Amino acid sequence: MRMTRFLSAVAAATVAFTLPLAASASKIMTPEALDGVKVVTAEQVQQMMAKGAPAFDVRVTTECTEKTIKGEVCHVYREKSAKVADFNKAEDQFDLSKLPADKAAPVIFFCNSGECWRSYKASVVARDAGYKQVHWFRGGMPEWTGKSLPTQ
Repeated sequence: MRMTRFLSAVAAATVAFTLPLAASASKIMTPEALDGVKVVTAEQVQQMMAKGAPAFDVRVTTECTEKTIKGEVCHVYREKSAKVADFNKAEDQFDLSKLPADKAAPVIFFCNSGECWRSYKASVVARDAGYKQVHWFRGGMPEWTGKSLPTQ
């Protein structure tokens, strides 16, 4: 009986210790590249925006209003699909009518860097809808603010 209680206690302690580790390890990072989409840096985003390219913050509205890139357009990507490269687009919502009508015009998507999948998914959806100059700012807000670039 004592041995059973001891083993139960050890098992409980093991689970309590490993669950937080498993939760942090479960953050799946986005791929580093995406076919048909150009991954860009903060400096490249800044240059493109200066030339009139729209940058779309695809995070949730509260994140957009809290702090974002100066001059961006808040356009939420409503994500319900799995955080995997071959996600099911039909499970998500993203209104393409808010993007430029000219599919040859450049578009930039960003969110909260590599573990945020919204900008990756928005880039895939735009590319698959026929946009020819899709730019994915994979570093997102952490890279932008880390370089002390303008925010609003």
